[in-house]
Amino acid sequence: MTTNATHINPFFEPYGTPHNTIPFDKICLSDYEEAFLEGIRRDDEQIALITGNPDEPTFDNTLIYHDPGKSEYYYGLLDRVSTAMACMLSCETCDELEALAQKMSPVLTKHANDVALNPALFARIKHVYEHHRELSEEEAKLLETTYKGYVRSGALLDEAGKERLRRITEESALLALRFSQNLLKERKAFELHITDVSETDGLPPSALDAARAAAAEKGIDGWLFTLDAPSYSPFMTYCNNRSLRERMYMAANTLCIKDNAENNLEICKRLVNLRREEAQLLGYATFADYVLECRMASNRANVYKLLNDLIAAYRPVAEQERDELAALAKREEGETFELKPWDTAYFSHKLQMERYNINAEMLRPYLKLENVIKGVFSLAHTLYGITFREATDIPVYNPEVKAYEVTDADGTFLAVLYADFHPRKGKQGGAWMTEFQGQWVDRKGNNVRPHVSLVMNFTKPTPDKPALLTLSEVDTFLHEFGHALHGIFANTRFASLSGTNVYWDFVELPSQFMENYAAEKEFLHTFAVHYETGEPLPDELIDRVRASRNFRVASSCMRQVSFGLLDMAYYTRTDEFDEDIPEFEKRAWAKAVLEAQLPDTCMTAQFSHIMSGGYAAGYYSYKWAEVLDADAFAVFKKEGIFNRKTASRFRECILSKGGTRHPMELYKAFKGGEPTIDALLERNGINRREEE
Repeated sequence: MTTNATHINPFFEPYGTPHNTIPFDKICLSDYEEAFLEGIRRDDEQIALITGNPDEPTFDNTLIYHDPGKSEYYYGLLDRVSTAMACMLSCETCDELEALAQKMSPVLTKHANDVALNPALFARIKHVYEHHRELSEEEAKLLETTYKGYVRSGALLDEAGKERLRRITEESALLALRFSQNLLKERKAFELHITDVSETDGLPPSALDAARAAAAEKGIDGWLFTLDAPSYSPFMTYCNNRSLRERMYMAANTLCIKDNAENNLEICKRLVNLRREEAQLLGYATFADYVLECRMASNRANVYKLLNDLIAAYRPVAEQERDELAALAKREEGETFELKPWDTAYFSHKLQMERYNINAEMLRPYLKLENVIKGVFSLAHTLYGITFREATDIPVYNPEVKAYEVTDADGTFLAVLYADFHPRKGKQGGAWMTEFQGQWVDRKGNNVRPHVSLVMNFTKPTPDKPALLTLSEVDTFLHEFGHALHGIFANTRFASLSGTNVYWDFVELPSQFMENYAAEKEFLHTFAVHYETGEPLPDELIDRVRASRNFRVASSCMRQVSFGLLDMAYYTRTDEFDEDIPEFEKRAWAKAVLEAQLPDTCMTAQFSHIMSGGYAAGYYSYKWAEVLDADAFAVFKKEGIFNRKTASRFRECILSKGGTRHPMELYKAFKGGEPTIDALLERNGINRREEE
C-alpha cells in the first residue's frame, strides 16, 4: 500500500491507459473508500441537478440528463470503482479488502436506497412515464424498465414501508457478503496432505504433478490436494483409496455448517426471510413472484412446469443410470458393497471406460491451454470475423491475467477482453464473466466499447508440463466465452440495456450455446494437437468422446433440477422460515434426488448462486436456457455450424441487442419461431432411449 503523500487517487482522473482500462497497477487499498465516497457525492450532485430543474420533466432532462460541464466519466465514478473492487474481492482478496467491503456495504446500500426511494426523482420519472414525447423502441424500453425498477424498489411505499425496506436491503447486502467471505475462507482452509505414495494409487500423472507442485509452493514434501475443481475432481474420479475419497467429499459437502465463525446456516435463514419480507412489503406473495415478474418464465407455474417436465422425461433414465452404476460397483467390490456419494465419480469413470474406453485424462495431452485459447478465438473469428491480439500494455490485477484487444471484421476496435485462468490464494472457486466497463453511446455519439473479463479455475501448469485441460474445462471456457461475446458484441445506446443486461433466464443462452462446439470434430481439428508431438487429436478418440457425450446425462439433469427445486422451495414460501436446513433440503429436492442425502452434509450453506450470487428464485435459468441453446444450435446444425450468415443473424438478433427487447422477441427474430424442448431431448438421446 502506497504511503506517498503525492499519490493521486487514480479513480479521480482519466486513467491514461490503453482504451481507458482500469490502472490496476496504480490503485492502492485506500483509494477504494475515498473513491466510493466521492462517487456517492457525485451521484447526489447529479440527482440534485435533475430534481432541482424547474422545467417540466422530459425523457431527455430526467432519464438521460447530462450536465454540460461534466463528463460521463465524472458521473460514472461509483460504477467504475465498484467494478474494480468487485473484481479484487473475487479474484485477489485479502483480509484488509474484505474488512473494507464489510465497512462499505451498508454505506453503498444506503446510497442505492437513497436514489431508489427519492420521492422528487421518482415524481419526475413518473411524470415522464405518463407524459412523454414519441420515443424510439430503445428509449421506450429504458423508460419502462426505469419506471418499473423504481416501483419494484419501493418508490410507491409509504415512509414507514420505505424505512423498513432500507433496513432489509442493507442487512441483506451485508449478509450476502459475509456468506461469500465465509465460503471462501472455508474452502481455502481445507488441504489434504499426502506423503505416503500408496495413498495416491490410481491418480493420473497430471493430478500428481499438480499436487506435488502445490505442496512445493507451501514448502512441504509429498502431494497437496484442495477443494479447487482442478484438484478435487480428478481426486474423486481416480483415487483408489476410498477413505480418502470420503474425506475429500465430506470436506466439500460440509462447508460452512461446522460450529465455527464461518457457519452460514443462520445467514441463509435470515436471507430467505429478508427476501420474503421484502417481496411481501412490495405487494408480492413470495420472493419468487417478485423475481419472476421480470423473467422469461413469468411465474412460478411455468418454472415448475419446466422442472416437472424434465423430471418426467429424465428421471426414469437417471434411475436406470443409477442402477447400472450400482451393479458395476457390486460386480467389482462384492454384492454387499453399498455405493456412497464419494464413489459416484470413481465408478462412473470405470463404467465410462468399460463402455467407451474414454476418460478425461486421455484428452489432456491434446488440450494445451495456449492451443485451446487459439482454438476458441479462431472459432469466434470463423463465426463472426473478429480477431484477438494480446495487449501487454494493458494493466492487469495479477501477473497471471492476460488482456486482449478485440477487433471487428472491418478492423475497428470492438472490446478489451481479460482472461484469468488458474486458481490461487484469495480467488473464489468456479468460473464467471463480468464487465469492468459496459457498452453505451455517449452524448457526443461515441460508441464506448466494453471491457469484459473471464475468470476460471483451470488446471495449472507444473514445472514439467504446461497447463493441460480436460474437455470439461474446455466446456467451461466456451461457456464463459459465450457470455463474453454477449458483452463484446453489445451495440445499444444505453448502458443499462447493453450486453448481458437481459432477463436472467435468457442470459445463459449465449454461454450454453457455445458449449455445443466442444465435441464437434470440425472445431477440435482446428487446435487439438499433442503438446509434445504435434499429432492431431485422432478422429477415433473424438468419435469415442462423442459417443460418450450423453453418458449419465439424465443424472446430470436431475442434479440441476434438484438445485432448481431447492431454490424454488426457499423462495416460494409465504411464511417465516425457521426449519432445520438439511432436513428442509431433503424434502425440497426429493422428486429429483435419486439417493438419500447424508445426514451431515448440506448444499444450502455453500449455494452461492441463490444466496449471494443473484440467482435467488432463478436457478432454473440454466435448464431454461439449455432448452434455448439446444434449439438454437439445431438451427446451426441445419444451416452449418460455421455458417457465417447464421452466426451473423445470431449476433444481430441476440448478442448485440442486450435488453432492448423482450428476449422471446429476440429469439423468434433469430429462429423464426419459439423454442421447444424437443431439440434438448434429441441432443441428450432421451427420446431414443425411451424407444429402445
